[in-house]
Order: sequence, then structure tokens, then C-alpha cells
Amino acid sequence: MTKFFSADSLRLLIPALSLVGLLAAVFYLQPRAMSYTGLNLLFNLAVPIALATIAQMLIMTVNDLDLSMGTFVSFVACVTATFLQSSPLLGVLILTAAIGVYALIGVMIHLRDLPSIVVTLGMSFVWGGLAVLTLPAPGGEAPGWIRTIMTVKPPLLPMAIVASILIAVVSHYVIMRSSFGVVLRGVGGNSRSVARAGWSIIGARAAVYGLAGFFAVLAGMALVGLTTSADANIALRYTLLSIAGVILGGGEFVGGRVSPIGAVIGALTLTLAGSFLSFLRISPDWQIGAQGAILILVLTLRLALNRAEGRKGKS
Repeated sequence: MTKFFSADSLRLLIPALSLVGLLAAVFYLQPRAMSYTGLNLLFNLAVPIALATIAQMLIMTVNDLDLSMGTFVSFVACVTATFLQSSPLLGVLILTAAIGVYALIGVMIHLRDLPSIVVTLGMSFVWGGLAVLTLPAPGGEAPGWIRTIMTVKPPLLPMAIVASILIAVVSHYVIMRSSFGVVLRGVGGNSRSVARAGWSIIGARAAVYGLAGFFAVLAGMALVGLTTSADANIALRYTLLSIAGVILGGGEFVGGRVSPIGAVIGALTLTLAGSFLSFLRISPDWQIGAQGAILILVLTLRLALNRAEGRKGKS
């Protein structure tokens, strides 16, 4: 099998097969899900998770890890349901400033040579506190235009799937096809070579963190568009889900090895896993552990195929 697929192909093939297999299992357990309405319900929350996963993937592209993703998305959701609804201009300014803070975090991590895990973990408390100050109790209201975008019903496929495809295509072009993406992946793979080529490592890190903040802002806005309200803890799980989505989609923690399309597929798989476990009547208390088991199974398969490919290359 590895004779016909390169490493990059396997990076994308395994998450795709995982999604197809899980979708087939869901259709077997609940045949009525095999419809426009059924698919819409299955993937209803896929868009914000996919956007958060792309944001995490960008951070991982430069060998960093963001442990504040969930609290940041929650903060954005609170701002969207309050300021962006009542005072759109002020809301836009707050979200723009938040993206700027993300870019500054990337600069600080590089200049001070700080562990990204420690810095982002500290920022998670900052974003969480700001979210509580913005919206002390669950509530707020989604802006009408966001609600309209998230509930539109395109022909053939539900909005969640169409939007996920669009996110995958755009992020693939930015990260894998553009010169900007080549520099970002180069920073993760060999930053010294990128610096010798004349590119600014500080600028690249600021750009990747800023772009990650932009995708995380879109995730928070999309989440409010679907839920119609917000809560300071609404997206806490997104930190682990985004990391799992990147890894499930073929990404790695080092070397700038990522797959935008695979990351979106990973996000869709994790979204679908929740419905699959519900159809199996597994208690919500056990679902997180079951999702972890699915992730371990897929990673084991990927490791086995990668080792088989390595032995094939040596022979």
C-alpha cells in the first residue's frame, strides 16, 4: 500500500478513511441521518471547531502549542454576543485588538525564548477573566447577520459541510501553496535557513500568531451564530479538540509538518464522533474518553503505516 502513497498522501488518506468509516457507522446505526437534515444535525457545530483547529494548526506550524485556544474562542463569543451586537464598531475594535495581542504573544515568545505552552497557559486565565467580565452570566444575542450566514441552506449540501470545504481550500492555499505559507512552514522546519534567506523570523511568528487569532475570532463568531447566545465557558473544550483535530488530520508537533485539509477532516471526525457515541448510548461522562480512544486508534494506524513506509524505503 505504501508503494502507491507518499508520506503526504498517507497524511491525508488516513483521516479521510477515518471520517468515511465513522460516517458509515453512523448511517448504519441511524439510517435517517443519511439526508440533508440528518447531515446538517450531525455536523452542525463543525464550522467553529474546524476554524479553531486551523488556528491551532497555524501555531503548531512554527512548533508551538496554544493552550489558550478554548478560552480565547469563549472570549470572542462573549464579545460577539454583547459588543458586536449592541455596538458593532466597538466590537470590531475589541476583536481587532485581540488579534493584535495574539501577534504580540508570538513576538514575545520568540524574543524571550519562552515556552509557548507556559505563555499560552497563562493567557488562558487572562482570556477567561476577560470573558467573565464581558458576560458574567450566560446570555447575550447573536448579531443578525452572523445568524443569517450560519443558518443559510445551500442546495445539495448543508452549510456546515460547504463552509468546512471552503475553510479547507482557503487554508490549504494559504499554508501549502502561497510563498507566505512556505516561509511559515520553513520556520517550523528550519528557522536558521529561513533567516539566512533574508526572511524575518519575528515577522513570521507575529504573522502566524495574528492569523491564528483571526481564525479563532471567526470560530467564536461562528459559534455564537449557531448557539444564538454566549457563555464565558462555551468553548473551553476547543483547546483539546483543536489539538486533537490537527494530530488526527496528519499534523505533527515539530518540523512544520501540517495538513490544512487533514486538519479540517480531523475536526469533522471529532464532531461526528460525539454523535456516533450518542447513538451507541454511551454516557456523556464516558464520551471524552471514548473520543480519546478513537484518536489513539487512528494514530496507531498512522504510525504503523509510516513505519511500514520507512522499512520499504530502506529495502
